Amino acid sequence: MGIVYHTNKKTGVTYAYENSAYWDKEKQQSRAKRKPLGKVDPVTGDIVPTRAYKKKNVVIEAQLENSLLSSVSRTFYGATYLLDSIGDKLGIVADLKFCFPDDYEQILSLVYYLIMEDKNPLFRFEKWGAIHKHPYGKNIPSQRSSELLTSITADAVSKKSTGRTTRQRSQVTQKRCYRCSMASIRVAGIFLR
Repeated sequence: MGIVYHTNKKTGVTYAYENSAYWDKEKQQSRAKRKPLGKVDPVTGDIVPTRAYKKKNVVIEAQLENSLLSSVSRTFYGATYLLDSIGDKLGIVADLKFCFPDDYEQILSLVYYLIMEDKNPLFRFEKWGAIHKHPYGKNIPSQRSSELLTSITADAVSKKSTGRTTRQRSQVTQKRCYRCSMASIRVAGIFLR
């Protein structure tokens, strides 16, 4: 690779090109690819870029250096949005917040990970948490996740929960479902006669 200078006979302007040689197998001879670099200043001998895209790249790079955005990231949100909605609708988030006020976000994040990545071990949470939106929003080390999961026992939950729990809520829901199913059976029986 080298720089080749070519002077236009009509205008007298000298242009600089980046030259790269390659072998053409069909013609069995050497060929050259030339990429224009710009005009050669006759006074100083410096190469002045003539292409507009070169100027745009310089402007864009300067804007990026001066901008307030230091990093941009992409996160997956669809499945966690669904799990958030389900947890809110069933009251699981409220129960966790009541029973574990300091750790409920970490527990929810671990549950989301275990639901979405059921075959992966907990030490891979760091990679998963970096690309997925989850309630805690930070990394949970493997040791901390083990501590959290072992702290969730029936005794710990029953000591901390004195209000309306999921069990009480599910009993009400089961009664409603039973009533609805009995009504649908009666309606179906009317149509079958």
